[in-house]
Amino acid sequence: MTDSSSGIKAAIAPLRAAMADFAEAPVRQALAEIAPDVTARLCHPFGDLSGAQALYDTAYAPLLAAMPDLERRDMIVMAGTTPEGQDWVGCMGNYMGMFRAPFLDIPPTGHLAHMRYHEFFRLEDGRITEMQAIWDIPELMMQARAWPMAPQLGAFLCTPAPMSGDGLTVQGDGQPALDHVIAMLTDLCKFPGNPDPGVMQLDRYWHPKMTWYGPAGIGTARGISGFRTWHQGPFLRGMPDRKLDAMGDLMSHWVGEGDYVCETGWPNMRLTLSGDGWMGIAPSDTEILLRSLDFWRLEGGLIRENWVLVDILDAYRQLGVDVLGRMREFNKARVPGTIPEPDWRDA
Repeated sequence: MTDSSSGIKAAIAPLRAAMADFAEAPVRQALAEIAPDVTARLCHPFGDLSGAQALYDTAYAPLLAAMPDLERRDMIVMAGTTPEGQDWVGCMGNYMGMFRAPFLDIPPTGHLAHMRYHEFFRLEDGRITEMQAIWDIPELMMQARAWPMAPQLGAFLCTPAPMSGDGLTVQGDGQPALDHVIAMLTDLCKFPGNPDPGVMQLDRYWHPKMTWYGPAGIGTARGISGFRTWHQGPFLRGMPDRKLDAMGDLMSHWVGEGDYVCETGWPNMRLTLSGDGWMGIAPSDTEILLRSLDFWRLEGGLIRENWVLVDILDAYRQLGVDVLGRMREFNKARVPGTIPEPDWRDA
């Protein structure tokens, strides 16, 4: 761990500690001290928020009300200074708790639930000035059996921590790993301009036992063949004109540390739904902008694990589909309200 990354991680440690065993007062206090004037860019339906109070009241308060025993379980924490000179820290993990009351009108299950998050924080003078975050809200909808859209192609699971077990102790020079991921994405984007899929050279960059942990709605894929079958193939057939990074309003922030790489972009991809559709949506020749927050872990010089979250609900919104509205229609027959904690003496 470099002195720079160590200092960045230390700056947000009080916030992480307050959220680990989540309670309103300590979390509000930590946000007020560390991020009083934060510009928070959150996934749909939250949008952009200004200041610690708005961030808590709009996003965290409803989540805590839905899961009164809420806890934050970080699985990757990495930090560094981007090539542009900005200090960022990226966190990946799961919010977990007993899902007892509706959240965004998602009906509660009465059981332990998980919702993956990718949260990035930009720091200046020890304070968080910007936050970019995607919560996997569709993952929670699927656990509640309330997902109103097409079934996902990939597997559904509670996303695991890195199999190497070092996600919370990442350290070291990350430039070689960052160079590898950038080269992989460069070759990836040579297709379909070059119609030969071999131009992407996936075997050169990805481990034979790689796992791609995609967002709910797309799902998780194992191995290069699984990645191509369950995600890459349908994605490129539906939107073959993808454009990445540094093009007009597209911009990503990159950090490499040890064997890990992370990227945050708001947005960082432009595409047109022009092929045979995507996620069950018919092609409409509509251009959309995607927000994708990603983590990669290399092993033996190859990408072994890749955690990807896309603001799926915002993508649907741009295509004219109100997923939360459809969910409300879909679940009208379910009784709303809070599920009380069961009395074990009645078991």
